[in-house]
Amino acid sequence: MKKIEAIIKPFKLDEVKDALHEIGIKGITVTEAKGFGRQKGHTELYRGAEYVVDFLPKVKVEIVLEDNLVERAVEAIQQAAHTGRIGDGKIFVYSVDEAIRIRTGERGSDAV
Repeated sequence: MKKIEAIIKPFKLDEVKDALHEIGIKGITVTEAKGFGRQKGHTELYRGAEYVVDFLPKVKVEIVLEDNLVERAVEAIQQAAHTGRIGDGKIFVYSVDEAIRIRTGERGSDAV
């Protein structure tokens, strides 16, 4: 099993969710996040005072799935989250040793 973690722009969440649903991904976890990469934030004016916004709003999407779905899921996220502008985000893929469903005790891919 693998875990995919994608950091994307918030307004792309619905498109990513729909793209994952189309390839058969049943469950995702979404967390609001803040961060920056190469874009390093930006400067804004508020009531005449200038200030730096270091951390930009992002969304972290997490999915645990079987190995055979990983490439399709990565492609779906990449296509749905792409704008072509700086700050589109990143996708990380990790190995998952074990998954356990708390309610039933199921393990492995049955728990996912």
